[in-house]
Amino acid sequence: MQFHHNGYVSGDPRIEPAAGTGLNRPADLPDAMDVLIVGAGPAGIITAAQLSQFPEVHTRIIDRRPHRLEIGQADGIQARSVETFQAFGFAEHITAEAYQIKETIFWEPDPKNPESIIRGARTPDDAHGISEFPHLIVNQARVIDYFADYANNSPARITPDYGWEFKTLEVHDGEEYPVKATLISTDGETKGQERVVRAKYVVGSDGARSGVRRSIGAQLAGGAANHAWGVMDTLALTDFPDIRTKCAIHSQAGSILLIPREGGNLFRLYVDLGEVPEDNKGKVRETTLDQVIEHAKAILHPYTLEVKDVAWNSVYEVGHRLTDRFDDVQVEEIGTREPRVFITGDACHTHSAKAGQGMNVSMQDGFNLAWKLGYVLSGRAPEELLRTYSGERQVIAKNLIDFDKEWSSLMAAKPEEFEGKEGIAEFYVRTAEFPAGFMTEYQPSILTGEKDHQDLAKGFPIGKRFKSSEVMRLGDNNPVHLGHHHRADGRYRIYVFADQAVAGADSKVTNLSKWLLESPESPIVKFTPADADIDSLFDVKVVFQQDYTTFNLNDAPKVFRPNSGKFGLMDYEKVYAVLDGSDIYAKRDISANGAIVIVRPDQYVANILPLDATAELATFFDGVLVPKN
Repeated sequence: MQFHHNGYVSGDPRIEPAAGTGLNRPADLPDAMDVLIVGAGPAGIITAAQLSQFPEVHTRIIDRRPHRLEIGQADGIQARSVETFQAFGFAEHITAEAYQIKETIFWEPDPKNPESIIRGARTPDDAHGISEFPHLIVNQARVIDYFADYANNSPARITPDYGWEFKTLEVHDGEEYPVKATLISTDGETKGQERVVRAKYVVGSDGARSGVRRSIGAQLAGGAANHAWGVMDTLALTDFPDIRTKCAIHSQAGSILLIPREGGNLFRLYVDLGEVPEDNKGKVRETTLDQVIEHAKAILHPYTLEVKDVAWNSVYEVGHRLTDRFDDVQVEEIGTREPRVFITGDACHTHSAKAGQGMNVSMQDGFNLAWKLGYVLSGRAPEELLRTYSGERQVIAKNLIDFDKEWSSLMAAKPEEFEGKEGIAEFYVRTAEFPAGFMTEYQPSILTGEKDHQDLAKGFPIGKRFKSSEVMRLGDNNPVHLGHHHRADGRYRIYVFADQAVAGADSKVTNLSKWLLESPESPIVKFTPADADIDSLFDVKVVFQQDYTTFNLNDAPKVFRPNSGKFGLMDYEKVYAVLDGSDIYAKRDISANGAIVIVRPDQYVANILPLDATAELATFFDGVLVPKN
């Protein structure tokens, strides 16, 4: 973390100085704003958190609740989400309080006594080493708290406006604030009163019953799987030996997915309530907590379960639904006009809870959208950039629902249905990369290049998230994860993996550095505002192939030693070398001839180019950004 570049900081360095709209921010919801976010759940709050790094953009986030969420339904945090938490600066803190899933144990009927269950397969949670981060379990409310703290401590000083419920909206093109939204007060002296606010853009993160979705005429299409589950967070006495380990339990009486919770004693049970007739009309939701508990006891036989307290419980039917678009542009209008209203999270895709996908995918919706809104509203990019949100995220949600249908059907299957087929343990291992959040792969667009030069860095697939690896930081001789320095600050990353030439020698890296600093076609020269630090829009780093003891920081070209802040101090965290015993070139299959790896603000690889492909580098950013004034 760097924080003394503008002078000595004696307080909490995570509290950044207020700027722009964060200065004299109105305490009450104003009549007009740039972005109105509806719903302070995971999808909405990460949108606000990312936009808090764009202080020139006036963002407000409303929620119908009168105060913060105290207990959340979702609890599974996949490794991709923890990578995202790292970008927002709280991965270490939330990991310390969370439960970490290290393995899953699969229980099945005892062949000698089928009425009882015995331990079967045992699989590591990340058998393939997909991420250096763990799979966590922690209350959704705490995730929201961390993002809310980040938003409040960032330059724009964004805090939720509680007690406002969305009613409807209209879009009036041609006006400065074209979206007219009607809200209803849900708390205090104004409870029940309506008011109208105007915004340039509205983001509907208001759940499966989204009013924003209804207002733009989008509908969730799909259906129920005609299967019900009871879920409860409980404190109990039990002799079940794996109560503090994630378990998938199949017995003749039904199935349970057991998820240990944070705090040492709490655990969650997803209890199979069986198939539901199509004409049930939701009656299964009247199943009582006592009935769910008794059914859980039957499934766990011969082990006992004495429930002492239930913190939260619900009954739900598995459903898989998806909207055909994630914004207010009708399908037949795509490409002809720009969107003004967006939906994220459960507002546009719903599925079962047991694969741990809902909150995780929803947060990636918000992360994807927010930096694009920030770029457009701050004048960095054209409005056309916003078309890519629905195009990129809708297909990801479709893939999620297809996966979840298979996973939820396996969890509900009877033990005899697995005979002669792939078992649930094998499916869990084979598909591990998908629920962990790493199968997202954006297709070629203005944001994502073609794979013409993929062979230069095979371990960084274009369109997929940048998979970090350790390197040696030359400024202080510390081994660090290169990707962990990718903060959610709205900047593009340009990673230069050097060829075999030594640092300081005439080379392609030297020529690239000179071009980046001096050429009028360089994205740094062309797009960085004249009054901003040279690295305010592009974070440019270099990794050399030589051992770190064979050269020093001053040997690196000047673009990797930028001066910034009011004192013009040098940045010591841009120059790296390979780490002995963990060579990033070998681990990520990077060519010895070097490569340029461009990474989007939301951590996805945008393009890979040769070190001398300056014309292609210029052309790529010309398609994304707007030249400075």
